[in-house]
Amino acid sequence: MTPQVEAFLEMMAVERDASPHTLSAYGRDLADAEVWLGDAGGLMGANEAALEAWFADLSRRGLSAATAARRRSSVRQFYRFALGEGWRTDDPSRRIDAPKQGRSLPKILSRDEIEALLLAAGAADSAAGLRLVALVEMAYASGLRVSELLGLRVEAVRRDPAYLIVRGKGGKERLAPLNAAARASIKAWLTARDAARKPKAPDSVWLFPSHGKTGHLTPRRFAQLLDQAAITANIDPARVSPHVLRHAFATHLLEGGADLRVVQTLLGHADISTTQIYTHVATDRLSQVVHSKHPLAKDD
Repeated sequence: MTPQVEAFLEMMAVERDASPHTLSAYGRDLADAEVWLGDAGGLMGANEAALEAWFADLSRRGLSAATAARRRSSVRQFYRFALGEGWRTDDPSRRIDAPKQGRSLPKILSRDEIEALLLAAGAADSAAGLRLVALVEMAYASGLRVSELLGLRVEAVRRDPAYLIVRGKGGKERLAPLNAAARASIKAWLTARDAARKPKAPDSVWLFPSHGKTGHLTPRRFAQLLDQAAITANIDPARVSPHVLRHAFATHLLEGGADLRVVQTLLGHADISTTQIYTHVATDRLSQVVHSKHPLAKDD
């Protein structure tokens, strides 16, 4: 990593409060460009033609439009920073056009599948089973991002709150609701969690502690546990992930008549266009119900 990239990442962390996940993504994107542009002088020496050739190579390598768009954004933000610092007098990335990308509809689970997943999660009468039930109930009840869910501190739920105060992307705080089922699952998990702690051992600050370096359960481990529960519930594991629970939360709210602006606020979306994708999913599902269940529906 060059000193300029290090300075850029430090600025993003300090001045823009970028999360470790975001900083890691920027670092990978800029490292890719730095290596590819090596013969052209790297990021600090490359001209417009070299940057355009690098960007064109991304699609040849099979990268998705979304990944290419993120790498373009990372490089453009780096060059804006370089201009501001006086390291360069031009922005060689200014002519790179954003890739066209269609928006794929998010995967979701039906209400019956959510119920089946919860039954499978709680099938093991153990602390691990209670933990997984709490994870699924909380994700589905509040629409939390997986990083927000796994990063919860135990003190946030000790008093059985009806809402959580969550800090999401960009450091923005929002209220995340907890329904009765989620609150009951948290109580059950806390009882098992506290009972498993060794006498006089210091308590972890995390709601879902782990022995890993982060101190709490990782997204990868959560995904593995969901895969196992999905298999038990006879659901294709490819259709299940922590983020799919968030999708189900939003889609089922809209199917139930919730206002789009309310769902936007609950999800923590800065732009309502991001939330609108769920209206297409809800509409498609309702249309399928009409065509399959209406007494006058006819087969094609």
